[in-house]
Amino acid sequence: MESQKHLGLRLDKATHEKLKLLSDFEGRSINREVIYLIRQAIREHESKYGELK
Repeated sequence: MESQKHLGLRLDKATHEKLKLLSDFEGRSINREVIYLIRQAIREHESKYGELK
């Protein structure tokens, strides 16, 4: 079983530029920043509505 999945993501130029600035500020690659933000959103959702299953 694969431990990781590939996800293609299309962003407009302005969003990509801001994501790059944010990831640079946080000291992460764009990929790691996206993973961090997704996990943060999941944690926030689960703390409000319960665990996703």
